[in-house]
Amino acid sequence: MLVQPSENGVSPRSNAPSDAGAGGLRQLEIKYLPLDRLTLNAKNARKHSKKQINQIATSIKELGFNFPIAINTEQEIIAGNGRFQAAKLLKLPTVPTVLLYHLTPAQQLAFAIADNKLTENSEWDRELLAEQIKFLSEVDLSFELETIGFEVGEIDVIIEEFTQCGETQLDDAYALPEATGSIAVSKPGDLWQVHYHRVLCGNCLNKDNFSLLMEKRKAAMIFVDPPYNVPIQGHVSGLGSIDHREFAMASGEMTSGEFTDFLSQSFHSLADFSAEGSIHYVCGDWRHMREFLDAGLKEYSELKNLCVWAKDNAGMGSFYRSQHELIFVFKSGRGPHQNNFELGQFGRYRTNLWTYGGSNSFSPMKATCLLCIRP
Repeated sequence: MLVQPSENGVSPRSNAPSDAGAGGLRQLEIKYLPLDRLTLNAKNARKHSKKQINQIATSIKELGFNFPIAINTEQEIIAGNGRFQAAKLLKLPTVPTVLLYHLTPAQQLAFAIADNKLTENSEWDRELLAEQIKFLSEVDLSFELETIGFEVGEIDVIIEEFTQCGETQLDDAYALPEATGSIAVSKPGDLWQVHYHRVLCGNCLNKDNFSLLMEKRKAAMIFVDPPYNVPIQGHVSGLGSIDHREFAMASGEMTSGEFTDFLSQSFHSLADFSAEGSIHYVCGDWRHMREFLDAGLKEYSELKNLCVWAKDNAGMGSFYRSQHELIFVFKSGRGPHQNNFELGQFGRYRTNLWTYGGSNSFSPMKATCLLCIRP
């Protein structure tokens, strides 16, 4: 039953026991009260960050205030501190409340703890959740998809899990033989067709290799992960469990000037074989930010942004262990850049902080890039 506030904001039955309903449960009334009539429960052990308050406010704004705030006879909040603070952020004149007059002080405290804790004891049906989020991502929403409480990185990983689980086996024509032995069978110049992907074994400082790979076509977007000019030992994750070989080039042997020229030559070829206005994502290391920027600003028309890939697990390091990777976002050419983000069009947006798991993550989903080109 929905009850609008009386003139003084108090229902005539607010302090009287309600009749028991089916099963002996008390019937509760919802009343709208002004925000300034309510007080926060200072003893509520559940803390709400500014980020969460903003998320709750966004949900209320887009989906409505669908859960009342539980209060006692002193109009102190028992459960709903987060919704109350979100309502203040939205400057709502009134909020729906439900009076829990029948609870003793001890029961009020127990209910406040249970209200926060019991929701933590459930778990998601990942497949069903992914199916529902994927549906929401494909329909024309009037609000941003992050309103549901998941961030962009989480949404992408959940959908990717669902997509991979639902994929059918590739046609026999695309099936790859199982690897045997430890001797590499691919050699420079080999071009592999993997489903609709083309993979070339070769040095991408050589423009002829690009011509062979691209077949006169232009890349609409580039995601490249060049060597960082740091030695593998001591800088690549594995903690001794994996023995990584050194890269053929730019593995710590180059001077700053040599590494800048190395990157510049690589970026020049990437620009030549990409469409006008294409966006190039270049993974880089903090130790050589200057070289990446010098080479990038020489070969590209603009630095669009700097993304930070915040991984869920730290890698190698001494003074500080590295838990992030830099992604320089350059624009190639002078024409209008291609907007692949479609900000807000389907209720999804991108920020320059990426929260995907790293290669050394213990999560089932490992981060993978769209296109990695190494000289």
